[in-house]
Amino acid sequence: MKNTKILNTKMKNVYIIALMFAVMLTLTGVVLLLPSSFAANIVTPNYKNVTVHTYVNITNSRPEVLSVSIFDTINASKNITITSGGLRSVTCNATIRDWNGFNDIVHVNATLYYSFNQSTDPDNNNTHYTNYTCNVNSSIDGFAGYYTCLFNVYYYANNGTWACNVTAQDAYPASNSTGTKGNITYFYPVYSLNVTDGIDYGNIAVEEYSGNITANVTNFGNMGINISVEGYGATRGDGLAMNCSTAGNITVANEKFSASANADYVSKNALSSATQAIPGLMMPKQTIAGTPIINTTYWQLFIPPNPAGNCTGFILFSAQIP
Repeated sequence: MKNTKILNTKMKNVYIIALMFAVMLTLTGVVLLLPSSFAANIVTPNYKNVTVHTYVNITNSRPEVLSVSIFDTINASKNITITSGGLRSVTCNATIRDWNGFNDIVHVNATLYYSFNQSTDPDNNNTHYTNYTCNVNSSIDGFAGYYTCLFNVYYYANNGTWACNVTAQDAYPASNSTGTKGNITYFYPVYSLNVTDGIDYGNIAVEEYSGNITANVTNFGNMGINISVEGYGATRGDGLAMNCSTAGNITVANEKFSASANADYVSKNALSSATQAIPGLMMPKQTIAGTPIINTTYWQLFIPPNPAGNCTGFILFSAQIP
């Protein structure tokens, strides 16, 4: 029994000594691996902060379209009035940067499109234009430069809000090698027409009627229009259709018009010194390339007894908002 007590006392002393030794090692940063019977009761925090260097080589930077501006090439205006019956030059200017160097940019294109369409839609003179080869103007600092994208816009392009998107691509053959940016402009409505140059009634004796003479009217704008007419001999409001060189004149009501080829002189509308619409003549805007909207008007003249000689006058055709 006595021996057993001595043994237990010795084991307790060994345990205490081992515990003190483990604490000393821990305080000095030495890790001591103890049997599980000792380690279960020892806390030994040993945490370190370690900093390492990291490295990467960026092989390509995506080109960035920094800004896009849109303006009318002729009037230097942001909002645009297209040319009646012709083409208007519209420019999208873009500032583009590539951190691999300005010369790394290999291709720049742009789309000019009506806001209710998509940039990816096919080209259409009414709603969508593409410039596949925008031109570089100059480099700014070796990394950025100016590009010009020119569009020739037809007279019947839709009025309203338009957008211009510019896309740049560099030499790196991957999907992330492009950059795109856009801006918006506004196309004003244009009410415009063109008419046959001159109405020649030919040779007519007094108290006779001319035949049906045609005058073609073309919609030269980007809006639907009605057509109105007004007649005068020398100055607006003079009540005449024509002044004659030898004697007299022809009053304005003797000249008549219609939109129907089948209307005779009696059923035609008498011209007036006041503006009046041609009944039944509403002209939509053009929508198909090469197919202008043209309507024919029909005119007749009656020669009263008194005038003589060569007679001349004027008819004012006007495009009106429907």
